[in-house]
Amino acid sequence: MQDPLVVVVALLIAVVRGYLLVGLVVAVPFVCFGVQRIDPAARVGLHPGFRLILLPGVSLFWPLLLRRWWQGSPPPRERTAHRRLVRP
Repeated sequence: MQDPLVVVVALLIAVVRGYLLVGLVVAVPFVCFGVQRIDPAARVGLHPGFRLILLPGVSLFWPLLLRRWWQGSPPPRERTAHRRLVRP
């Protein structure tokens, strides 16, 4: 019989591995097609190196980016204290 802690850690590792695998599956088409849709600044020049740099971050934040890609929402508006003071 295995130690319960070992079972919990093995389950946690399996969940993280699955999350990252799904993230990679979502990241590849997102980096190829979706990034231009949610970020107008990225439309200018998408060098293959830029796409490779995006891949790890998209793999981690895939639920948020997938939702924005699916909804077609524009980039979020910056709402900092400095922005509020500058604009009347």
